[in-house]
Amino acid sequence: MSTLKSLPILLPKNCDWSKWAVVACDQFTSQRKYWADLKDFVGTDKSALNIIFPEVYLEDSDADERIETINKTMDEYLSSGTFKEIKDSFILVKRDTKYGFSRLGLVAPVDLEDYCFTHPSRAHIKSTEGVVIERIPPRLKIRENAPVELPHIMLLIDDIKKSVIEPLYEKKDSLEKLYDFDLNMGGGHLTGYRVDAKEVLDIFEKYEEEAKTLYGKKDNEFIFAVGDGNHSLATAQAHWNKIKEGLSDEEKENHPARYALCEIENLYDDGIVFEPIHRFIFNAGDEFVSYLKDTLKGSGTLEMFGNGKEYTLNADDNSAKEIYDIQYAVDEYLKSHKDLSVDYIHGMDNLKEIAKNNKGIAIIMPKIKKDELFPYVLKNGTLCRKSFSMGEAEEKRYYTEAKKIK
Repeated sequence: MSTLKSLPILLPKNCDWSKWAVVACDQFTSQRKYWADLKDFVGTDKSALNIIFPEVYLEDSDADERIETINKTMDEYLSSGTFKEIKDSFILVKRDTKYGFSRLGLVAPVDLEDYCFTHPSRAHIKSTEGVVIERIPPRLKIRENAPVELPHIMLLIDDIKKSVIEPLYEKKDSLEKLYDFDLNMGGGHLTGYRVDAKEVLDIFEKYEEEAKTLYGKKDNEFIFAVGDGNHSLATAQAHWNKIKEGLSDEEKENHPARYALCEIENLYDDGIVFEPIHRFIFNAGDEFVSYLKDTLKGSGTLEMFGNGKEYTLNADDNSAKEIYDIQYAVDEYLKSHKDLSVDYIHGMDNLKEIAKNNKGIAIIMPKIKKDELFPYVLKNGTLCRKSFSMGEAEEKRYYTEAKKIK
């Protein structure tokens, strides 16, 4: 049985698309001005901004009130006819970014019973980074009473033949165009087409059979790697695990919370560029730099800057190992230095801006190679958390579609 499920997808109707779609909530987590400017741009229009919880506000004292307002707005949008249902269909999307890249994706619900973030497992969907269990409860609190979800999760398929998504796009002129608009805040352009769910399910059934022969392992069941939104998918699964207790088998099979809406992309799409997720260690100084210099080893190099200085250190020359070593060292240091904290920054410009306005040390992280991803995850489990990003912050998924989870 396929991991994908044909369920109604919600799209707004009679809206200003450029105000409706907004960037993933886990972006710009140290830049409140971004979200304030976005709120000013949206104004009083209906927008996905009104039904998501930007993580920059996650630690604020009014979190409970914000969640209550979000849920009320979701109910209002559902009852007032803000959404229309797209049935028996998935959505093929093309995203053009300001960095000159274009990528294709397929928006579809996937079965949370087929996901696992622990290693080893025979799950079809595997996490690519370590899930921090402590990060799930505050996100679960946002989801537990929400009637709908909006996805920023992106799943990757290892389709070097380009046999799944790309052939669908070749027929785009015969497909119904659902939206075509410029994204706000420098996000580029987004176009969406309706595709027949049965056709896609048939394509994936064939692909999943071929995938079982990959990586030199018999009956491989690893089909999807989580490219973005690991903690969101883990939260969706935690929510489903609570709901399914006491349900009959039939109720479990058809409950909307069992399925999470995601965008599926081909790892080998030319428009998918792996970018590093940099680290900024707030309040760190020369003592921290000396600690890293003594801790990290290898023939590779690591560059850092902050507090008006630049640094070059030795590090491992294998990107996955280097990232692991850096993160482990940072975690260990922070255990005994409670006045320091770390944030994970997408994009060099954002890293430089934060370093300019704050005391601390910026760590320029290495890139993961595409062909390392699936074999590494299959063999070793997850990469270190925040090991890579699919593009810069402005290239992250924008909330456009939604799905009922009640």
